[in-house]
Amino acid sequence: MNKPNQNQINNHAEHKPLAERMRPRTLEEYTGQQHILGEGKQLRAAIEQDRLHSMLFWGPPGTGKTTLARLIARYSGAEFITMSAVLSGVKDIREAVKLAKQSHELDGRATVLFVDEVHRFNKSQQDAFLPHVEDGTFSFIGATTENPSFELNNALLSRVRTYVLRSLSEIDIKAILQSAIDDSERGLGEKKLKIDPEALDFLAKAADGDARRGLNWLEIATDLADNGRITQATIEEIASEGVRRFDKGGDLFYEQISALHKSMRGSNPDATLYWFCRMIDGGCDPLYIARRVVRMASEDIGNADPRGLELALNAWKTYERLGSPEGELAIAHALVYLASAPKSNAVYNAYNTAMKAARESGSLDVPMHLRNAPTTLMKDLDFGKDYRYAHTEEGAYAAGEYYFPEEMGEQIYYEPVPRGLEIKIGEKLNHLREQDRLARAKNANKK
Repeated sequence: MNKPNQNQINNHAEHKPLAERMRPRTLEEYTGQQHILGEGKQLRAAIEQDRLHSMLFWGPPGTGKTTLARLIARYSGAEFITMSAVLSGVKDIREAVKLAKQSHELDGRATVLFVDEVHRFNKSQQDAFLPHVEDGTFSFIGATTENPSFELNNALLSRVRTYVLRSLSEIDIKAILQSAIDDSERGLGEKKLKIDPEALDFLAKAADGDARRGLNWLEIATDLADNGRITQATIEEIASEGVRRFDKGGDLFYEQISALHKSMRGSNPDATLYWFCRMIDGGCDPLYIARRVVRMASEDIGNADPRGLELALNAWKTYERLGSPEGELAIAHALVYLASAPKSNAVYNAYNTAMKAARESGSLDVPMHLRNAPTTLMKDLDFGKDYRYAHTEEGAYAAGEYYFPEEMGEQIYYEPVPRGLEIKIGEKLNHLREQDRLARAKNANKK
């Protein structure tokens, strides 16, 4: 294993931000991600045995994606080229290829090309990496906060190994912050700072799993420290404008809306409220949630409690009239009701099944007795002939009547569940279907 040399380690510059100065220089200094870097884990073994390969790091901001890429290059003794997909284009990729080839020709060194925010590259830009990954010009390491299944080309995904990085725990963040306070070489050790334990706890919590955010706030706090002491009040003042990770339209957005929907479906009003508040706290538009609540009412409550849809629509309307923050309570009201209500996806399933049948059955003719006959010609052609007007039948039900195209025969899509109002709906439908069976058997005997 090629350990980083001293020149590589002593890369200290006072003008750099604290988060940059405190980047881990060895695997031992790297905090978190033990699920991929713990002893015996595949990625750690690959680094220690210098088995360089192309890879993708997928995880939230501040979890160490860039740092890990740098460490991999250092341990392998490879040239490290970095670019941001936000600022770079195909021209920059060509330049990186040129530098990688020159490095190999001059001293035989391998090259690691690190691309931050790789999901920002379009298809043609991502394709530009492929031939050079395949011929070994460089080992590709990409970093993304978005789901690579949706944001990266399959061709590129098939050539890299994906590693998922997780949010750092409060314990991890506290360790990183304390290290920065104590480190005299790169951190704040020379300032002899003291931080109150409750202030350190608050800062680790406010960082919300993002080490970079925590270190940036710590650096600001040093300038506001009272006689070298950082208090919780100081940290609260700095972190007061911080918001939780949410990123509308990004991966975290869809993860949280999924958690909200599934908590409601699982009849857990407390978890439903928690995820709703997480999204509001993170800056989500309440109207977006209100629209989703209407969908939830139809998809997961349905006819088990039709009042759920009415309540969801009223919550949407209430928010439009009251705005924030008063209107958010109405949305919370609807969510708790839906979470507590009996559940049925019978209409949702019936709709999907019927839609599939409609698409697959083609343009089947409407049965003659179901056609309207507003003209004499149409009546002469037997449009509407033998149609039975349900209101004139016993019980306002035309027992034995057919309503599907003849080629399809009778179909059943809607199967009420034995919960809530659908218990009674199911009983009613079973009664009507039995009347149909008896009427059709009677007609068959007459023939």
